Amino acid sequence: MCQLLGLNANTPTDVVFSFTGFSTRAEEHKDGFGIAFFEGRGARVFSDAQSARDSPVAEMVRRYPIKSCNVIAHIRKATQGRIALENTHPFQRELWGRTWVFAHNGDLRQYAPRLHAGFRPVGDTDSERAFCWLMQELAKAHASVPSVAELSVTLRELVPGIAAHGSFNFMLSNGQALWAHCSTQLHWLVREHPFRSARLSDEDLSVDFSALTTPSDRVAVIVTEPLTADERWNPLAPGELAVFRDGARMI
Repeated sequence: MCQLLGLNANTPTDVVFSFTGFSTRAEEHKDGFGIAFFEGRGARVFSDAQSARDSPVAEMVRRYPIKSCNVIAHIRKATQGRIALENTHPFQRELWGRTWVFAHNGDLRQYAPRLHAGFRPVGDTDSERAFCWLMQELAKAHASVPSVAELSVTLRELVPGIAAHGSFNFMLSNGQALWAHCSTQLHWLVREHPFRSARLSDEDLSVDFSALTTPSDRVAVIVTEPLTADERWNPLAPGELAVFRDGARMI
């Protein structure tokens, strides 16, 4: 099973602590990794077909304190599609003058949607096909950029048709919000004032967030399996679509 990590905050936030613990899980998920940081309407995407344990790109991310309000990361264990750069997540596309990024954990069987010229996969994964179809159908449903609430309603209508083909845990963002859909396993929490220390589950590393934040800061973290051992993580239910904006869960 692949691993997903998402971060949504009300102020640009450093993801190094979470990514350090997250990338440890590449020991069992060796088929590539990727991470996307939003900067306004654009996204800075780093990916590699190597394991996040060994990749010099991943090592750079662990050491480079990029800050963002919306981050999506993925560690791949291939089920469909060869091990190649074009098959690493997150994938990105443009729609309504905004960059969208998407990462998927799961396996979709007999999934071959009809895709138009505007959205075609570059690689050969079920994940990228699902992303292209979502973008295509969102574009058909709305003539211009809709609100986050309207997008959430449309996604709720579209997602079950894909999920019927198998497991469809995913994260999606356009830099305004982060959508997380659970098919089998996802967990989330919100860190806010009063901030405390936290210790990674997979690494001997802890951080005191109270020394790095202000009382107005707030950040939501969404992940396949809880990253820390001393925080309360909330599971999403199968079929649940959660929406995060400004570091808080909207829906």
